[in-house]
Amino acid sequence: MAQLLTAEERARLSAAHPDWTATDETLERTIEFGDFAEAMGFVTRVGLAAQALDHHPDIDIRWNRVTLRLTTHSAGGLTDGDRALAEQIDGFLG
Repeated sequence: MAQLLTAEERARLSAAHPDWTATDETLERTIEFGDFAEAMGFVTRVGLAAQALDHHPDIDIRWNRVTLRLTTHSAGGLTDGDRALAEQIDGFLG
């Protein structure tokens, strides 16, 4: 089973990814796009990255807004898998 991040690791994660809101259990970010097609293109990229990492986020799509919630359900909170996926997602956004 994946190891939960320590308090120090969570602090570094928050500092490295300021556009995300972190709690003890989740990492969340909402991104607004120009339209639905652009939002769906982004979701497709996230889905492919998540599948490659075998780490799947909760995704909410509202026309041009996408909200992502990262957590490792099996571990009950944030793990290195969440950090890795957040890094890839941030890379997609430049």
